[in-house]
Amino acid sequence: MTPEDLKERTTAFAVEVVKFCRQLRERPEARSTAAQLSDAAQSTASNYRAACRARSHREFVSKISVAVEEADETVGWLEIVRRAELANSQPTDDLRREAGEILAILAASRRTAERREKGGNH
Repeated sequence: MTPEDLKERTTAFAVEVVKFCRQLRERPEARSTAAQLSDAAQSTASNYRAACRARSHREFVSKISVAVEEADETVGWLEIVRRAELANSQPTDDLRREAGEILAILAASRRTAERREKGGNH
């Protein structure tokens, strides 16, 4: 997967989460969760984009680390939505699966970058 492909994937995912959160916000008990979930998904996409524009290897590692944290937070909020039965399980499970895949890709990218940084291969 190229950086451009991952930019598109994270952006498309964030858009789907925003749409999902529109429905979630209709339930008063889910409004704060919807806001947190939406913010985390959008932050995953924006921080990955920022990582791609990094001016140094160290800055890339820092920014990709933030994207990893936001992706993990997205997974966590989706888990809360599922366990609290705040939305239908199918769309929640689909989003959770995609969030997990994005998290795995970003985490692997960070590990690779950290190994290169330690090894001196920039």
